[in-house]
Amino acid sequence: MQAFQRPRHKQLSLLPLVLVSALPATALAQASTSTESQDANDQGLDPLVITATRNRSSEGETPQKVTVINREQIEQQLAITQDPSQVLSNLIPSYSPSRQKLNNTGETFRGRSVLFMVDGVPQSNPMRDGGRDSYTIDLSMVERIEVIHGASAEQGLGATGGIINYVTKRPEGAGISQHVGVSLTSGDDFESEGFGHKLDYRLSGQTRDWDYMFAASRQKRGVYYDGDDEIVGMAYHGEIQNSESYDLMAKAAYWIDDDQNVEFSLNHYDLDVGDDYVPVSGNRDKGVPTRAKKGNPVNDPGYNRATTARLSYENRDWLGNELNAQLYTQRFRAQFGTTGLGSFPYQDDAGNTRYDHTRNESDKVGAKFTLSRDGLLDDRLKLTTGLDLLQNETQQVLVQTDRNYVPETRFRNVAAFLQGDYDLTEALSLHAGVRQEHATLNVDDYSPVDQSTSVENDLAAVDGGNPSFDETLFNAGIVYQATDWAQLYANYSEGFGMPDVGRVLRDDDSAGRDVDTLIDLSPIVTDNREIGARFDWDRYGLELSYYESNSDLGQRIEPDAQNNYRVKREKTEIQGYEITGDAQVNDAHNLRLTYTHAEGKSDQDGDGSVDTKLTGRDLAPDTFKLAWSAAWNDKLSSHLQYSYYRDRSFDDPELEFDGYGLIDASLAYRLPIGRASLGVENLADKDYFTYYSQSFPQGDALKDDLYFKGRGRTFTLSYQLDF
Repeated sequence: MQAFQRPRHKQLSLLPLVLVSALPATALAQASTSTESQDANDQGLDPLVITATRNRSSEGETPQKVTVINREQIEQQLAITQDPSQVLSNLIPSYSPSRQKLNNTGETFRGRSVLFMVDGVPQSNPMRDGGRDSYTIDLSMVERIEVIHGASAEQGLGATGGIINYVTKRPEGAGISQHVGVSLTSGDDFESEGFGHKLDYRLSGQTRDWDYMFAASRQKRGVYYDGDDEIVGMAYHGEIQNSESYDLMAKAAYWIDDDQNVEFSLNHYDLDVGDDYVPVSGNRDKGVPTRAKKGNPVNDPGYNRATTARLSYENRDWLGNELNAQLYTQRFRAQFGTTGLGSFPYQDDAGNTRYDHTRNESDKVGAKFTLSRDGLLDDRLKLTTGLDLLQNETQQVLVQTDRNYVPETRFRNVAAFLQGDYDLTEALSLHAGVRQEHATLNVDDYSPVDQSTSVENDLAAVDGGNPSFDETLFNAGIVYQATDWAQLYANYSEGFGMPDVGRVLRDDDSAGRDVDTLIDLSPIVTDNREIGARFDWDRYGLELSYYESNSDLGQRIEPDAQNNYRVKREKTEIQGYEITGDAQVNDAHNLRLTYTHAEGKSDQDGDGSVDTKLTGRDLAPDTFKLAWSAAWNDKLSSHLQYSYYRDRSFDDPELEFDGYGLIDASLAYRLPIGRASLGVENLADKDYFTYYSQSFPQGDALKDDLYFKGRGRTFTLSYQLDF
């Protein structure tokens, strides 16, 4: 069978679990998802299917808020910044401002944890959350990003705040196609230390019954300069400036017949921090930021390395059902630099005091099976059922002394689910489901290390154990198409998460206790209630949503008197709303705005009543974003965006946040061969301290070492060629 004779769903394959409808490329990359859906309908294409949902929901028909970031939007942001966290923050309502660091701890979604996935494979490591989940793939490999707002259990562990699923690229029609891209980055003073560059290449094709793709990228980052033209401070635990990364991806799919295909994909991502800069402490009380200078770190620098393999099978007509199966494995290593805070002391062979540093090691093996039947009850009912299996082995080791800072933790999870979608009338649909989680945590006997005096000393032994958890999680929603331009929805969903188990086990106060009796290891079950409305007036779109996110046994992390971060299990309640609007003013100009607000409290005194404001570690500030995209002619286009982070106060007066606004811009021009773009991040060269630095609680010994300014004006010149 020739590739061009395939049914449409086969040509759009290489997404193992779903049928994906190709949206036409638009001149305006910032066009809203509602506008894209309308364009697709006008051209006779099916609505876009959201792969992050197990029942393959169509865009614009879900009972909860969903954001789809298309490739044009991704490229538009990459023309301005190569920081994936910054891209997410720019495009996803209620996602925290980027820390501009490799460690994204404190970057939350609706005040809670995000489950990151790549083609449905979980990337998050909740057993020992090192804050590196969003750095496992280069965005040049990604076709679109699907975002489910609010707690969800349908993809398993970790989505107490929502799901972010990276959908990777696929072949683009019959034959062979190739892509080459190059970009150069520099601060506005064009200092050689701040120069960076990136190269990416992609080859894909379809031949007979095979689809295939190979892609590679390599990026070198220089140091960052703030608005005062000084080098931004280096973070001990994870840095993206002065680093080098590469990504290799290979995918191949074989079509057994018109309805069946098997696909295999392999991705390896590696980011290594340079070893020629050292941090220089600031002074938070005097407003002096943390800096960096030339020098050699006393130990090995940090890195992120993730290798993910996935094998999937799809049968669109198995006894009248649609069957999807996926097997996956991931090897993840995240090394942290030397803290410089006097932690992890040990004696070398000469009797000198040295300081060790740590590395997280996580290995996952999992499987997902999904069976779906449509057309039941006179074509009104669709049922989806499935089974998920996961085994995750995690530990945190000391690099120099080869000690286990966190003992090996084996987490096994089995979950079965049933989801139903019923069209009560042509205008009213009901959605409900149930998921049964069974999880077991296995920890052998261990002894915490003495991280203050000498890591070669053991503290009192902890008895291992096998605590198990059973949770039944529900979701229920309704979608009402009130008119041809107005849709209302309401949703209740529950998310299942685990606390930072590794942080609990490694703490000194676990010494002499029993793993089976540690309440700090109990799951985090989050209830998400949401109501919203979508309006589509041809060229204008608006979506409003209000949500409440509550957990009786949430997680809050704070430093203690010894500057060790401790896990606090407390009742937490969060409320917020999101407003998203877009206007296709004419064929050439598009405007988009978002406004988000969130507030939350926790029960720190244990009296059952929430009474203490959550800090910037949990909540993003109120945020207003405005973007204008313009296609001036068939060759020249532009994009201008403004982000304003409103000031916020906390119960701790040292954490007062002074708001700031940032402007970014880009120009793109189609050349006779290829296309070029020039992007400017922080166009006004705003000199500011990041939201993280101002609002994240730090101990006395940390506050001067983690007081960072944001990146100043930065230029990115890019060229891309498809052939």
